[in-house]
Amino acid sequence: MLKVVSDIWKCDPDDFQCSLDRTMNESLEKIRRGKVFFRADDIAAPSKNFTHMMELFKKYQTPLCLAVTPSWISRARWQALLEAAGDEPSLWCWHQHGWRHINHEPEGKKQEFGPSRTKEAIARDLALGRERLEQILGSRFFPFFTPPWNRCSAHTLALLQSMGYNGVSRSKGAKPKSQGLPDIFVNVDLHTRREKDGKKDLTDFFQELSKALSSGYCGVMIHHQLMNEAAFKALEALLQAFRAEKKLELGAFNSLT
Repeated sequence: MLKVVSDIWKCDPDDFQCSLDRTMNESLEKIRRGKVFFRADDIAAPSKNFTHMMELFKKYQTPLCLAVTPSWISRARWQALLEAAGDEPSLWCWHQHGWRHINHEPEGKKQEFGPSRTKEAIARDLALGRERLEQILGSRFFPFFTPPWNRCSAHTLALLQSMGYNGVSRSKGAKPKSQGLPDIFVNVDLHTRREKDGKKDLTDFFQELSKALSSGYCGVMIHHQLMNEAAFKALEALLQAFRAEKKLELGAFNSLT
């Protein structure tokens, strides 16, 4: 996992709000209604950034899908996360983010549940992860699966369906296609952008956001560990703008499937 703040957030972009307003106005003219959801990955350890993120979503009463890495969570950590979440359980969709979040592919792009693994190994790790989350999260666990790095094999998709998961969340256009299992994909990336030119990255971000909103479907991926003050300001601007727009429906997996 990328562990540095993307260049886009290394300075506070003066024109972020103006660019956001323009993007929203131009994009929403093209649709009658749109759906928006936010997904935060790599959830397990409490931190100042995690608490800050949760405070923003509570402030704007916006649902958030939280992808919890099973092997990283403990009962003590879970209690700390719940404290940050506060007494508003309806806002949060806690779900499964792999098992150990480690790469098993000998070459190519990283995957924890990729094509080089056997169906038996994948089934074992899916079950281990789900069992741990059910034991620790209890009734707050929602049976949805976000694979680390937004990728997984056809075997994984088939097993998720046979094991009773409600759906999967990957990147837009991820392959192989899911057959019969809802795929609530993300198509806007806030924090794992890799450009070395912050201004170009900001332009690319707004193009990505415009395309998503214009399609009537916008799934925003968050990595709170990679956020700085500028990134939090941008997230708040997004939440404020989305919440104020009557054309947009803000939801989570449990309302989008």
